[in-house]
Amino acid sequence: MARYNVLFLCTGNSARSIMAEALLNHWGRGRFQAFSAGSHPKGEVHPLALETLERAHVPIEGARSKSWDEFAGPSAPTMDFVLTVCGNAAQEACPRWPGGPMTAHWGVDDPAAAEGSPDERRRAFERAMRELEARIELFTSLPLESLDKVALQKRLAEIGDSARQPA
Repeated sequence: MARYNVLFLCTGNSARSIMAEALLNHWGRGRFQAFSAGSHPKGEVHPLALETLERAHVPIEGARSKSWDEFAGPSAPTMDFVLTVCGNAAQEACPRWPGGPMTAHWGVDDPAAAEGSPDERRRAFERAMRELEARIELFTSLPLESLDKVALQKRLAEIGDSARQPA
């Protein structure tokens, strides 16, 4: 079975893309190698993103905020998929990714922007994680080897439009 490299992009690479990376590495069962990066990385992972993943028993070792430049150069791993998880990164001019990966936008509300009590903020992170997890479950269940590029691109877009969690 093939192993696929997946890059999750967000602007700050501190919450959503970090959670998506950890979730796919956890649930991808060796079939996927996930990475995350940001166009303007914050330089640190949001503490509530790490706490949310830990509570879900998703491994977080090695989680760090990093620039997408790390993945655009000739020595970077070749990506099979590049998925944006925030609106800003989806609208920015992305680097040319070596290998011409499939791309899609899987927008998720920014839990780091949530206001309110500590419990309300935690719930925002949990909601984002559930939404990402639902999309990753759909993604990992796709018969990637048997789909042509057009069908696969359509399914990636459908996943991006699905699995929205009520606020």
